[in-house]
Amino acid sequence: MGVISRKQPLYDQLVDILRDRIDTEMEPGDLLPSERELSERYGLSRTTVRLALKELETLGLITRRHGKGTFVSDLTSKAMDLTTNYSFTQQMRDAGRDPKTIDLEFDTIEATKTVADRMGLRLGEQVLFMKRLRLADGVPMMVERTYVPASRFIGLTREALAGKSLYAIIENDYHETIRVAEEEFFASVARKSDAEVLRIAEGAPVLQLARVTYNNQNAVIEFTHSVARADQFKYKVSHVR
Repeated sequence: MGVISRKQPLYDQLVDILRDRIDTEMEPGDLLPSERELSERYGLSRTTVRLALKELETLGLITRRHGKGTFVSDLTSKAMDLTTNYSFTQQMRDAGRDPKTIDLEFDTIEATKTVADRMGLRLGEQVLFMKRLRLADGVPMMVERTYVPASRFIGLTREALAGKSLYAIIENDYHETIRVAEEEFFASVARKSDAEVLRIAEGAPVLQLARVTYNNQNAVIEFTHSVARADQFKYKVSHVR
């Protein structure tokens, strides 16, 4: 697994050694040696080993599961196709994974400047706010913060959303026709609040996504800002000539 020298910081050397092993010898889901085993194998302190593992976690190369150990992250999972109608639940099922949604917050709030600008609303206009955690096979995948105009969705409650697709409710219960959804995304790092919910290290790589959904009258009926784990999520776009 490599040899430790004294030419660079010890934890940097261990990061390089473990990265090389992950790239050449290990598969997604493989269990890494414990901190104690790594410490004994390389003659390093537990603190040094812990720093190296934290760096690998921040890079998205490993995933720590409480009480189970540290595993090689799956960076080759099926990519989410941005050119199709987006459904987290269906996309996960298509990828052979078991999806689950946990409702974290539901409230009526006043639109902030950012939300109002995105949705074409007046500053302070009422919107329904939903914060949801999306999981696959019990692993947190993304945190979604969704806003819809309160005036268009009168009577929508947290209970009504339980176990249902928001888009199904929009189309079937409120008879809105979804015409198009525009989505933009960029790489970022996890803030402390999102990192805690996603069970990743603060500062770990994430994808931030902003989706604006329009009906057939070209009115915005949804704005969603999502933070997705970079070690669990990939997106693809198909360009057709």
